[in-house]
Amino acid sequence: MPAIAHRVSAACDPDRIGLFDRALWFDGLHRHCLADHAPHIAYAAMDGDAVKLHLVDNGRSGLMAMANWYSFIWRPVFGGAPDAARKRTLMTRVAKKLSQTTHRIIMSPVPDECGSARLIAETFASVGWTVRQEQCNENHVLYLGGRSFDDYWATRPGQLRSTVKRKGNKGVVTLRIETRFDAQDWADYETIYARSWKPEEGNPEFLRWLAQREAEAGRLRMGIASIDGQAVAAQFWTVENGTAYIHKLAHDERHIQASPGTLLTHALFQHVIDTDRVDLVDFGTGSDAYKRDWMEAVRPRYRLELIWPRSPKAWPYMARSRVAGLAARFSKD
Repeated sequence: MPAIAHRVSAACDPDRIGLFDRALWFDGLHRHCLADHAPHIAYAAMDGDAVKLHLVDNGRSGLMAMANWYSFIWRPVFGGAPDAARKRTLMTRVAKKLSQTTHRIIMSPVPDECGSARLIAETFASVGWTVRQEQCNENHVLYLGGRSFDDYWATRPGQLRSTVKRKGNKGVVTLRIETRFDAQDWADYETIYARSWKPEEGNPEFLRWLAQREAEAGRLRMGIASIDGQAVAAQFWTVENGTAYIHKLAHDERHIQASPGTLLTHALFQHVIDTDRVDLVDFGTGSDAYKRDWMEAVRPRYRLELIWPRSPKAWPYMARSRVAGLAARFSKD
């Protein structure tokens, strides 16, 4: 029970404000990835406390969260120090304002470790919005609970530990971790990515911009694995407020037998745990099987469809929502 209690408190630390809550993140994401969608910032304030919902115009479909595949989470961003009651009041005010400006909002990927999805659903429903919520993705994480890297590593699957030991002892792969942005390292990363198993990158300019900004703030952790002086694997991580975020991994498929990606992941985990002293490692969204070897917990991510039923523009979406709900009910029967 004590371990579970620690995990809940760490996951729901109200001071754990990270990359995906910052104005710089939304600014860069919009300029590089969502510039075709006009921004719409829903805002409410009271006595020094405030909330912002970073949204964009999605044409006739209404509004949607200012988020895409680079976003680990999307949620309301609170300013000041509102308690639970004030958060509900602020969100209720925002819900009322939005009912006057749009007929439909899609929010995703919304977390619920601290009740974000529940808060949105309950406050919007309280003023008359129709709410449909479903899980859209999952997030693999590791809570350290005060463990050292050696403590953590001893609990990893035997096959993973054996691979790291065997391939590491051969001395074929050279590893380094950089905290400064280097144009050549980034060029190597893009070359490796093009040769990896990954699909084509959605917006490499945005990732480069992000890496540069995070390096300026001292948050970048760029891992490079080389064989005979040639970079063959690269990983883009950032560290902030006790959390290590794993953004992008890539390895050259031609060198897979040397396991440079696995050795690099091992080195970065060791660095963020023992040097940066993080208590949470976040592997982002996606259910990739290899993440289970490194992580210990899975958190759901939700898609919320909010419909304002008094607007005629919303009626087709209400009909679709009812049909989807009936289909889901029948599939369970």
